[in-house]
Amino acid sequence: MQVARLGARQMSAATGRPNGSYRRFGRTIGTWMVGTAVLASAGYYVGKDEIDAFDHEEPASELHLSPGQQFKGLPIIETESTGRERLVVLGSGWGAVAVLKTLDRDKYDVVVVSPDNYFIFTPLLPSATVGTVEFRSVLEGIRRITKRIRGAYVEASAVDVDFDAKCVLIEKPGEGRAWLPYDRLVVGVGAQSITRGTSGLEFCHKLKTILDARSIRQHIMANFEKVMLPTTPDDEKHRLLTFVVCGGGPTGCEFAAELHDLLAEDLKHYFPQSVRDMVRVVIVQSRDHVLNMMDSVISEFAERQFARSNITVVTNSRVQAITETSLRFSTKHEDGT
Repeated sequence: MQVARLGARQMSAATGRPNGSYRRFGRTIGTWMVGTAVLASAGYYVGKDEIDAFDHEEPASELHLSPGQQFKGLPIIETESTGRERLVVLGSGWGAVAVLKTLDRDKYDVVVVSPDNYFIFTPLLPSATVGTVEFRSVLEGIRRITKRIRGAYVEASAVDVDFDAKCVLIEKPGEGRAWLPYDRLVVGVGAQSITRGTSGLEFCHKLKTILDARSIRQHIMANFEKVMLPTTPDDEKHRLLTFVVCGGGPTGCEFAAELHDLLAEDLKHYFPQSVRDMVRVVIVQSRDHVLNMMDSVISEFAERQFARSNITVVTNSRVQAITETSLRFSTKHEDGT
């Protein structure tokens, strides 16, 4: 079930000011997020008109296997002889797209390999989880980006590289493997999340992809509907409406703010006060302040705003383990214990 983010971007009829988290946290977390978006725009969104200009051009030709040729027992993707170097880009995230934006379309034959056929604007993911922005607003098709440079795209994963032979082994689950030759290689596949040995991560949500955001949105609404069932015990209702955010950085704080505003300003129209009174939002932060990478003025202001909004901030605490129904964390006291 999708959440219709009612009024999140609308103007309040009474005050004439924006509703939602942009009203409450716009001067802190929202400001940082907008600043990030502006910086990112310099690398990606500036030039959108240039991308639009190529929409009506003929796309790059499809790739074919080279007849009768193999390498290490697997087929080779045919390399068209154009006199230009073949540049293979692995990934479709910030690093890969930044490279694609700066390429001379007449200098390279570009092939992008990625299991995701879109670029995702990650700073807006917390807003997408509650419907402040819709999923399509944070995505850009990778084929549309590569079209500017007459590039080809292969929806597959790179599983091996032979640097001596200058070949990348690509794989599409259920579709087989093949080697893709290159002259130059750009690796922009991102990184794994640091879990710091925390057990039970399979019981919680991540917020790194558009699928993560969609899953969180659906889970929030599913919990509210379970609470409304007459057969749900009171203690289970309180558990279902306790939302814990692990990490007090920009993403964690922005998500907590968005979640609070969803609960306080949107869902109040559809769920009774008795249910809304059960809701708790908790941030568990390992440092002594949230947003500790920013100026202390911003950090302190955010904490004051959280306190006014009844968002609990637990500092100097590190999550140790997560179960299906609970979370265990350790707290560092002032005496160092």
